[in-house]
Amino acid sequence: MKTFLVSICIIIGIAQSSQAQAENEINWMTWQEAIDARQKFIEKNKELLDAKKIYPKKIFIDMYTDWCGWCKKMDATTFKDPNVVNYMNQNFWAVKMDAEMSDTIIYDNHTFVNPNPSARRSTHTLAASLLDNKLSYPTYVIMDENVHRSAIFPGYKGVTDLMGILVFFGSNNYLHYKGYLEKMLKQQNKP
Repeated sequence: MKTFLVSICIIIGIAQSSQAQAENEINWMTWQEAIDARQKFIEKNKELLDAKKIYPKKIFIDMYTDWCGWCKKMDATTFKDPNVVNYMNQNFWAVKMDAEMSDTIIYDNHTFVNPNPSARRSTHTLAASLLDNKLSYPTYVIMDENVHRSAIFPGYKGVTDLMGILVFFGSNNYLHYKGYLEKMLKQQNKP
């Protein structure tokens, strides 16, 4: 009986440890999983979306390659930070996209492929499109609620820098800043 109780305690401890570990990791998705999650959210919350009471999450894309050392450093450091993990999971569908993947992706009536998947460092056309052919890794792409690209951020980011980006876009402050810039531009162009 004592052995049975010890075994139960160990199993419960492992399950709790696994759950805590899962909560301390970014819920990475593929591109298709994020698009599907967005679609399910829209279908489930149509009335609230129509009333503009809620909005779909934005999409954060971590564009990486297997050979990228800075990408591996991001995975080992910044993407492990509890503040980054929590904010990312609450406000974004996080996509981890290998810029050299061989998958065929059909999105928005376009077919994206890797034109030469067996070649070394052949870039997938979706990655090239999202990055405007400025291929450096890691690079992060922020997509708004309507899956329109809002911004591209190349290079390794520490916790403070990445949190600034996440909060700026996750809280929609970028919209206020964009409005401010447009207003300033109009004032400059007045005779």
